[in-house]
Amino acid sequence: MPERSEYAPGTPSWVDLSTSDLDAAKSFYASVFGWELDDQPTDQGGVYTMASRNGKAVAGLMTQMPELAEQGAPSAWNTFITVADADAAVAAAEGAGGVIHAPVMEVMEAGRMAVLGDPTGGVCCVWEPKDHIGAELVNEHGTLAWTDLATTDQQAASAFYSQVFGWDSHEVSNDMGPGTMYMLDGAPIASANDTHGGAPPHWAVYFAVDDCDACLEAVTANGGSLMGPAMDTPPGRMGFAQDPTGAHFNVIQLDPDFDPLAA
Repeated sequence: MPERSEYAPGTPSWVDLSTSDLDAAKSFYASVFGWELDDQPTDQGGVYTMASRNGKAVAGLMTQMPELAEQGAPSAWNTFITVADADAAVAAAEGAGGVIHAPVMEVMEAGRMAVLGDPTGGVCCVWEPKDHIGAELVNEHGTLAWTDLATTDQQAASAFYSQVFGWDSHEVSNDMGPGTMYMLDGAPIASANDTHGGAPPHWAVYFAVDDCDACLEAVTANGGSLMGPAMDTPPGRMGFAQDPTGAHFNVIQLDPDFDPLAA
């Protein structure tokens, strides 16, 4: 079901990019994914660039907040998880030992959000939708397909996300070692693996693509870089990349039998 009109609470539903160079990022992703871009004014005086495919919203891009730039924070993709009540999600996160990086805030008429940190250091956003449900198209070329938590403690992370979002967790094995599959109402909706190469805990974003190898060629042709060779996995062929502003992202050519974000 690639077109979406709603998300069940607890489902990853949106991603946006906080970047040090918005113009460079817009040019890169438009070339790599074929995104249509629309700059929309915000109530803070800046712009939020809405990316779409076939007229359906698929992701957002914005200039990095000044305080993050001053701290030397890298450009990064942010994962949003739909909730019925942002205030209740924040309270649950605090009760589960998490950190509130940004309290609940109104995003004009689009919805309400907050930024949470899990006990291992992974950071995500919660999204209580109003006019904006999240991605209106998923699992097609250039759209959100999957999110994966890289963490130093899968057990602690699982306990946190279970308490906050009601996720069930199941141990799995993959090419990167023991992992965790997060389930919501019996359907897989996210995963977790151990961090590698000294990277801090973070949520990684996967975009679906029609041809993984061709997409990776487009990445390098447009000023991006590859973080390693493409690899074949049960969900599909994956590639790992970095955009010209330093943000990491992944792509996956989905196996026809794997239908993520279908809950």
